[in-house]
Amino acid sequence: MPELPEVESVRLQLAPVLTGRRFDHVEIADTRLTRPLDPATVARELEGERVAAVDRRGKYLIVRFESGRALLVHLRMTGSLLHAQAGTLPGDPYRRAVVRLDDGSDVAYRDVRRFGTWLLLEPQEVAEYVDARVGAEPLAEEFRPRDLAAKLAHRRAPIKAALLDQRTVAGVGNIYADEALWRARIHPLRPAHELDVAQTRALHRAIRRALELGIARQGSTLTDYRLPDGTTGRMQTEFKVYGRGGEPCSRCGTPIEKIRVAGRGTWYCPQCQPPPGYAASSSSSRPSRARRASSV
Repeated sequence: MPELPEVESVRLQLAPVLTGRRFDHVEIADTRLTRPLDPATVARELEGERVAAVDRRGKYLIVRFESGRALLVHLRMTGSLLHAQAGTLPGDPYRRAVVRLDDGSDVAYRDVRRFGTWLLLEPQEVAEYVDARVGAEPLAEEFRPRDLAAKLAHRRAPIKAALLDQRTVAGVGNIYADEALWRARIHPLRPAHELDVAQTRALHRAIRRALELGIARQGSTLTDYRLPDGTTGRMQTEFKVYGRGGEPCSRCGTPIEKIRVAGRGTWYCPQCQPPPGYAASSSSSRPSRARRASSV
């Protein structure tokens, strides 16, 4: 599923293409894309709208119009957007919608598994809708370690599960949660409320770093994710743990292991990220994995 770095990379390419342009013609071919609303009705409502800005909140791409309305696009698992000059869109059986802009170019929406959504909101609905579904932006200056601590203070769920909850931190999904926890040396099963001040600060830094690297590499292309110019992301070549089961940890050499947390495949280093309670149950006559890992 596209996460914050992927959606932000899409936004960065679409913003200069869409800003100031008018939606001249809109065709929505998939009824699931706008349900429960009729796609033909939504298409008519979009026609004539002029784009004021292209924003992002968590995993939501937000196309803001001069009228005050906004189109919220959620790519879900396999959604992608392609910009092409008039008449140059390639044939695609998975194309679900096309927007013709007033400069003659097209923006096509593709979705293999059809889980993505388009939602047109009135001006007074936008902030309330998004705020109810996502938490703080992790790359914003306003997002501080103490804000993360407050979100985790009463969460008894595993820290990996807490991070996947979009109300905790907007935009962090399975990939970047694993990458951040590895950087912070925190086991994905550690109860969220048990993190101390130092661990919370380390996790705050790690979340930012993992997401920044993802944006710098224009996201991760594992299957369907593409940028609007048709190219792929490059972050998948630099994963530290995600999808690397059995490979040596780049920090300590221990083989990466895979477990399931909150129903999701989860990769971690058993040396760098000791399990909850390991140090307490270890013999006092030998160093714990946590202490050994700190010297790596």
